[in-house]
Amino acid sequence: MVYKRVQLKPGKEASLQRFHPWIFSGAVRSVEEKPEEGEVVDVFTAQNEFIARGHYQQGSITVRVLTFQQKEIDTDFWYSKLKSAYDMRVTLGLAESIITNAYRLVYGEGDGLPGLIIDVYNHTAVMQTHTVGMHQSRKEIADALIKLMGNKLKNIYYKSEATLAAQEKMSSTDGYLKGGCDENIAMENGLKFHVDWLKGQKTGFFVDQRENRALVERYAKGKTVLNMFCYTGGFSFYALRGGAKLVHSVDSSAKAIELTNRNVELNFPNCACHQAFVDDAFKFLNGMNDTYDLIILDPPAFAKHKAAIRNALKGYSRLNAKAFEKIRHGGLLFTFSCSQLVDKISFRNAVLTAAVQSGRSVRILHQLTQPADHPINIFHPEGEYLKGLVVYVE
Repeated sequence: MVYKRVQLKPGKEASLQRFHPWIFSGAVRSVEEKPEEGEVVDVFTAQNEFIARGHYQQGSITVRVLTFQQKEIDTDFWYSKLKSAYDMRVTLGLAESIITNAYRLVYGEGDGLPGLIIDVYNHTAVMQTHTVGMHQSRKEIADALIKLMGNKLKNIYYKSEATLAAQEKMSSTDGYLKGGCDENIAMENGLKFHVDWLKGQKTGFFVDQRENRALVERYAKGKTVLNMFCYTGGFSFYALRGGAKLVHSVDSSAKAIELTNRNVELNFPNCACHQAFVDDAFKFLNGMNDTYDLIILDPPAFAKHKAAIRNALKGYSRLNAKAFEKIRHGGLLFTFSCSQLVDKISFRNAVLTAAVQSGRSVRILHQLTQPADHPINIFHPEGEYLKGLVVYVE
């Protein structure tokens, strides 16, 4: 198949020679025949040498690279990419685990599929696209996924209305590409939870905190625990299994608190040491006393564009300072940022500022990140987004 051409300006191929998968608009000299949004194009250097093939789009990123070879972008291509991703999850002990059936199968550029996210929850895969090209290829991708996973996969739910550009939302409807079962219980490290992929945030659950939740379990024995921004209670039921004597879960969403309570009940029926609150984070923190030995701060992204970074860092400092002010002597604070635009040094400095403001002595015990099923393409460092610290507060 012949694809339309995108030609680069002289010297602008350097990042592609290092296999970075984005081509920015400023690097483009010419575009042949005005490709449609999401169309596959070939990219050539100023010397007319082929260098990459990918999805075309308007905006600051003109092409997201699918391959640096002249491979056809067809069903075999999608199958090969998905198989590579699946095989790695088998190596990680996730794809065929008997205690965990919730994991990320495809993490965008980390798996060589920019703009595509697939999370697996037991027999259901939830697919989310962030580019028009991936949106237009969703049925081919679903077919390749069915071929790959066979009877292990009963449902594929497509959920991209909230992630696509406005012009594509008109042609995108969330719904099942395969199956339609309402069974929504998945398992992580032997703990069960309900997943709301129909109306919940992202794909329905945050699988990226799996290893950090297990670390909370390790430290929870005998402690009073506050899980702030709890969403569906992941950290809470890990803390309960770890032997916490009291766990409070807080979120501003009543729907999230409903799911938290259902998840706690699913794992610990009639649990008397858990209570959940619908409340604003700062309001709750301001109103509480030094009740907690262990506090978890896992807020939504504070910076979704570059102009918001400064305010985001102030927000992280303010939030952590309040936690430092309230946590008990000898307490543990698990604090996170999922803002990709806030790097780990900046986040650490925000927590440092909070420690100075609070006047507490703080020591870092762990530096946390995303798990291995969210791999960082070494040629695409922008894929590193989750950062966290576990600190001991005197």
